[in-house]
Amino acid sequence: MDKRLVAILAATATETIYGINHTVAKGLMPLIIQPYGFIVLRVGGAAILFWLLSLFTKSEKIERGDYWRILACALFGMVLNMLMFFKGLSLSTPINSAVSMTITPVLLLLLTAVILRERITWIKSLGIVFGLSGALVLILFQEKTQSNAPNIPLGNLLFVLNAISYSFYLILVKPLVAKYNAVTLLKYFFLIAFCINLPIGYTELIQVEWMQLSFSDISSMLFVIVATTFLTYLFNIFALKQLSPSTVGVFIYLQPVVATIFAILVGADTLNALRVGAACMIFLGVFLSTRKPKNVVVSN
Repeated sequence: MDKRLVAILAATATETIYGINHTVAKGLMPLIIQPYGFIVLRVGGAAILFWLLSLFTKSEKIERGDYWRILACALFGMVLNMLMFFKGLSLSTPINSAVSMTITPVLLLLLTAVILRERITWIKSLGIVFGLSGALVLILFQEKTQSNAPNIPLGNLLFVLNAISYSFYLILVKPLVAKYNAVTLLKYFFLIAFCINLPIGYTELIQVEWMQLSFSDISSMLFVIVATTFLTYLFNIFALKQLSPSTVGVFIYLQPVVATIFAILVGADTLNALRVGAACMIFLGVFLSTRKPKNVVVSN
């Protein structure tokens, strides 16, 4: 199978899981577990899984010059962005969080153009316009759920900060994925993230009444640890080996669609023509932004 196609499927799976996660994680906070305590559980569980997986992969030595980049990746990709996202999700709504994340590709295009000198084609720009327009339709022209969302404006602001942090992570990690195995990188990322997040979320973590948790609560926590963290970061690293950071970032436009569909399936929302149209615009944006340019033969 073509590696680029597999990378696109990996990026699609990542955003599908993230879309579902908006509702799953929101259902646990803040009554079952507080956001910062949830992050400690999330990164700690993922760190254990990646270190166990590393036992079955080839050991690699990290070059001294890459230490600071690895620390920065952990800080932007597993600390700041998670702190902002989970705190924002506890204050706002799942659909707001999914739609707010669509600012990521715009930030990535700007950052990659400045930092990585990546050329922005008019087709990519058109894809961004379509995708962003569809996402804006979802948030501007529909009713917004207010239950269990004590401070939506602050929550949405934290989502934007999360998107900025995640954009830096995608750019910083790109040179590393070309040199090291995904498991090698992720086991160090999450170990560092766990050490930084532990003092921040320890108090909230020990407040959880573990013996009172239902099967549904435990299943949701496992979904966040295994699917939303372990699998998505693994898929994302693989996608970055074949695709540029800005292309991977465009897939985030799928999140509002998946989040809305999942909310409908669990009976938390309804479908209408406006949302169908917005979804079509988002998919068109993803298609245009991920098209591989044709090679042009110039004759003299």
